[in-house]
Order: sequence, then C-alpha cells, then structure tokens
Amino acid sequence: MEADALNLLRDINQAIIKFRGTYSEWSTRHGISYNEMLVLYTIRESGCCTQKQICDSYLLPKQTIHNVIASLRGEGILEMDKTRERGREKTFVLSDKGKSYAAPFLKSLDEVESRALETLGEGKLASLTMLLLEYDAALKDALVETR
Repeated sequence: MEADALNLLRDINQAIIKFRGTYSEWSTRHGISYNEMLVLYTIRESGCCTQKQICDSYLLPKQTIHNVIASLRGEGILEMDKTRERGREKTFVLSDKGKSYAAPFLKSLDEVESRALETLGEGKLASLTMLLLEYDAALKDALVETR
C-alpha cells in the first residue's frame, strides 16, 4: 500500500478516536463514565434501552454494559419497564430519580452538540455521516472478501 493511502487510513482512524474522545472528555467533566453516558444517550434517543441495543450500537462487551446498567439500577436511576420487554430481553427506562439525575447531563450534551452542529452545518454533518457509512460498508465488503 502506498504511503498516501496509509496516511489517509491513519487519519480517518485518528479522527474517529478523537471524535469518541471528545464525548469521553465531556463525560469525565460531568463525573460520569463514557459507558454511562452511552446508556443515557440511548435513552434520550429512544426513551428506553436494552443491554443488547447498547452493545450492538456501540460495539461494547455485554459484561461492560451489564455492569453499568446494574450500577445505575442499584442507584435507583434505571428501572425495568416490563411493558416494553421483548422475550427475555429486559428494557430499562429512567426512574423519576433517574430523570432528575440525567436532565442536567442531557441538557448539557444537547447544548454542546447543537453548537457543534451550528458550526459545522447540517449539510456537512449529513455528508460526513453518509461517507462514514459508505466507508464502513466498503470495509465490511473487503473483510468478507478476505475470508
């Protein structure tokens, strides 16, 4: 592989690491773990979450998310929602205590993301998303071809 191609691949990987690192930094500044932020983020988007949903969305180990959910349940922040369960898959929502707990975090995160979106613009963010998904599909195709 040519040096220019290697540099491009390194740059995209570094950009993704920095992007995720910014969310991690935000989490640290607010006194929560990155993985806890992902649980709250998912609940913000969907109104609920399952362990499987978070593991699949963020490619995280089951045990990691299990520990985060167990901790949040132990603190009374999350509770099971039996009305949304699918088979053996448990669905979690914010308890009343959890809603009060999460509100300032989610408000802060909304403000940060909104400012970033204003700076970048919806068109660029849509293009970036489309390109990253296309690159992911190309990587997956290449991976299948190397079996």
